Amino acid sequence: MGRQAFIHLIDLQLEADLPLDTWIDYDLRVEGEPGGIAEWAPHLLYEGAGYPDFVVRSSIDHLLHGSCRKPHHCAAEGLLCVDRLLADTQDPLQRPALLMMSGDQIYSDDVAGPMLRAIHALIERLGLFDEQLDGAVVDDSASLYRHPASYYQRADLLPALKSNDTLRERFFGGASKPVFTSSTADNHLVTLAEVVAMYLLVWSPTPWTLIEPDMPQLDAEELERYAKEQQLIDNFVAGLGGVARAMAHLPCMMIFDDHDITDDWNLSANWEETAYGHPFSKRIIGNALLAYLLCQGWGNNPDALNELVGRAHALSGEAVRNDHWLDSTSQNTLIDQLLKFQQWHYVLPTHPALVVLDTRTRRWRSESNFNHPSGLLDWEALCELQQELIDHESAIIVSPAPVFGVKLIEAIQRVFSWCGYPLLVDAENWMAHRGAANVILNIFRHSRTPGNYVILSGDVHYSFVYEILIRHRSGSPHIWQITSSGIKNEFPRRLLDTFDRLNRWLYSPRSPLNWFTKRRLMKVIPRTPEHSKAGERLWNSAGVGQVFFNDQGQPTRINQLNANGDSPTRFVEPEEYRDERSGNDRGFLENNRETRDSHR
Repeated sequence: MGRQAFIHLIDLQLEADLPLDTWIDYDLRVEGEPGGIAEWAPHLLYEGAGYPDFVVRSSIDHLLHGSCRKPHHCAAEGLLCVDRLLADTQDPLQRPALLMMSGDQIYSDDVAGPMLRAIHALIERLGLFDEQLDGAVVDDSASLYRHPASYYQRADLLPALKSNDTLRERFFGGASKPVFTSSTADNHLVTLAEVVAMYLLVWSPTPWTLIEPDMPQLDAEELERYAKEQQLIDNFVAGLGGVARAMAHLPCMMIFDDHDITDDWNLSANWEETAYGHPFSKRIIGNALLAYLLCQGWGNNPDALNELVGRAHALSGEAVRNDHWLDSTSQNTLIDQLLKFQQWHYVLPTHPALVVLDTRTRRWRSESNFNHPSGLLDWEALCELQQELIDHESAIIVSPAPVFGVKLIEAIQRVFSWCGYPLLVDAENWMAHRGAANVILNIFRHSRTPGNYVILSGDVHYSFVYEILIRHRSGSPHIWQITSSGIKNEFPRRLLDTFDRLNRWLYSPRSPLNWFTKRRLMKVIPRTPEHSKAGERLWNSAGVGQVFFNDQGQPTRINQLNANGDSPTRFVEPEEYRDERSGNDRGFLENNRETRDSHR
């Protein structure tokens, strides 16, 4: 990736299967260097250990999940919950089977000034590849890094043409979002080197020891903002040793969401036309997707991605021969191939099966209005999903956006979409597109798809749990929507409290308003966070979700591990539903189980 930067993708072919449910130590030695991990990365070892270790679990009876890790958010680091949990685990059977990160592992579109300065210092220190840029006021990456607009003013990098106004507003400046928050894309990453450096700096403490970033030229207002962000980044960096240690001891699976690439990525057909129709924005998206391939995607499904990695390797080889400049034509060709690729999703052959959805690149575009939000999966992708699920008794589905969200917030999103402004409120939810919503609900109802579904989601910056039953249907599935967000991000507290209270009033399980939604044929039972003080259903605390499963793939305990150090928050069934479950629902579930067994 540069004069002193290399990515090693290691695929170790074993002569025999690894043992299950026991500690497995491992080491990694670097050619020409003495010793192993204990010498060159001692921060990866727990106290008293000679090597890092991992456990291959025979089934998923316990996992961790989360999304949305924003380095300069004021919330504490959620991944340190994982580090503390692993440090206290003495029995291999108590180890989580995996950590599932369901999107926004980086924020390439929302970058603090000190982080961008560190990125540029690391690019120089490692000699990361340069590249030509088309459609901007700068000709190449070297000019970009020196340009006065490089910090807090990147929208000004577009030529001042009338045709660029829409792109500048939607892609770089960010749309004003008065309902939720403001998009801050004024330090949006542009080059491949910037995104790769970002990955290095958010996953490991080591790159920070190689650089000493100086202060860029800023005006008084920008200097004040920079100083505030510097404190947040310093706190973030202080926890990176524990983050890296946790990831060195636990299988980590990932899938992108929008901020890994850019905010509202592929939100609508009109968004796609705007972003992909300009060479500069297309290059930005492509660079982020190429970095995702190398830094996240390949480890999920090497066999499906090896061909693309080979093409990236060829691009790298050309750069080495070209004085460490990427060939622009070859780079654009690879980006075209990445944008057309349709195998980012994957399935793990575990028990229960883990089905990870790509809800970003295979969208069901609205044919009636190109401004309306696209469905999160198109017809073909949904058909493939159904085939993956058939004849499984249970399944864990990872959908970055919740399938069953908070109805009040979805209603607000729908109103803005009707008015032609989906970008104002991030109008991305499964129910926003009638076709995709109907098909996913029909998949759940199919007699040969699983009897127990657990849907793991993130994205929304708060956590909640819903239990869903389909009314008046023999053999109905049992569905749990479990949302944990964010790892290092939170929703505006007062606004979420207001939404939570209004949603409880307007869309309680017995509310007649439910008959005007797609949930009218469902019974949705919200779980209550154990630490809630006034019946809140939405938990607003950065951290990581923790789910325990029984042999049937049903969740038996659902926690949110709080990054602020508070004890875990357990999601419990409200008292008013417990007596009801002991009667009608218990009989319903027993009949459901018998009916599904007879189908098989």
